Amino acid sequence: MSQPHEILFRALADPTRRAIFERLCRDGDQTVAALTARAGVSQPAVSKHLGVLKHAGLVRDRHEGRNTHYSAELGALAPLIDWTNQMAGFWQSRFDNLEDLLKRMDQ
Repeated sequence: MSQPHEILFRALADPTRRAIFERLCRDGDQTVAALTARAGVSQPAVSKHLGVLKHAGLVRDRHEGRNTHYSAELGALAPLIDWTNQMAGFWQSRFDNLEDLLKRMDQ
């Protein structure tokens, strides 16, 4: 079974999907038509990308008449933020150990 951060990495690995997610984060609620107008890909492709983002929990949809509006779910990034913090701590301790070793070698 995939870890939550792995699902997020896979969903955001595609540049078009990442651009759609970033646009929703930056500009807020958008319809599929509005996202398609600036995505550089067809409406079916945008819908497919939105489906992947929705499956990963990164976007939610809201139906209003004939239009579907999508918005970013920023809280869904929490597992990715946690993983990044763990990796930062791991590398910081490695750099600290390297610094200690270099200081001992200089003496």
